[in-house]
Amino acid sequence: MEQNSYSNIPSIAGSQNELDPEAQHLAFLQSQLAQPSPMQPPHHDNTVQPPSTPSQQHSPPSKQQQNNDNQNASSPSPSPTSTDVPNETNVQSEKSKQNNQNNNQNNNNNNNNTVSTPAKDEPATPSSNLFQSYPGPMTPRTPITPMSVDSQIVPQLQNIVSTVDLGCKLDLKRIALHARNAEYNPKRFAAVIMRIREPRTTALIFSSGKMVCTGAKSEDMSRLAARKYARIVQKLGFEAKFSEFKIQNMVGSCDVRFPIRLEGLVLTHSQFSSYEPELFPGLIYRMVKPRIVLLIFVSGKVVLTGAKERNEIYQAFENIYPILRSFRKQ
Repeated sequence: MEQNSYSNIPSIAGSQNELDPEAQHLAFLQSQLAQPSPMQPPHHDNTVQPPSTPSQQHSPPSKQQQNNDNQNASSPSPSPTSTDVPNETNVQSEKSKQNNQNNNQNNNNNNNNTVSTPAKDEPATPSSNLFQSYPGPMTPRTPITPMSVDSQIVPQLQNIVSTVDLGCKLDLKRIALHARNAEYNPKRFAAVIMRIREPRTTALIFSSGKMVCTGAKSEDMSRLAARKYARIVQKLGFEAKFSEFKIQNMVGSCDVRFPIRLEGLVLTHSQFSSYEPELFPGLIYRMVKPRIVLLIFVSGKVVLTGAKERNEIYQAFENIYPILRSFRKQ
């Protein structure tokens, strides 16, 4: 049956001219209606058509379809409109746009090569860190020094306070009666005050066996003086031992050799300093790190106290010296 139907196609094409004029006119009108209008874009149907079965794919065309195909072939094709044929000016403008885009991409690539890109772990924008929340209260701030200036001034140690435990109970009246350069007045102070000449120091001896040694100029001199006091107590018949020697306080002083505006300093560093000229002529500056207290005077003299080590005195002065330079009187 399929061979017979395909064999009839030429005969139908040959008999096209034998149809009457009305049939030809109707076929032409149907072909014109089936074609899309040149002024409107073709309508695209979004509906998905079901796949054709093999029987439909291989089925021979009907006679009406053959007549329509022949009429479409014989009818003249519509002339191309301005929308179908691209204009030369439009093509040139599109080429110029593509060239501009390529140039912009090349410039961006060059800029990216010169500017360092942030790492993956880093934030993409610098403003992302502006709204971070800080957990808990903030710790006390340390003073901000204007700049690191080599002062070439070394504070000199003026006094070292140390403590020793003699490890036994003491009879203060007996010590005051038999020891040299010793005084004891229980109504004024509940300790024996003893002095030696070398090194030139003073000791406070308590009945509990505790002793405080003051007046030494260095750590070694303070230890030597404390041993001498312990030896004097031993000679008086007490079982004294030299134990638990510890430096409690170190005092240093220096001169910056220029006058200082204390009023401006206390206004700028009010969080760390206090200045009451009617009560005390010096400005009291409490440094946070290292934990040192400084007495600053208008003449430029500075006293540093509260240190447990010598390096803390030196570090505190190096931190305060640039600040004093910024408040120098002209």
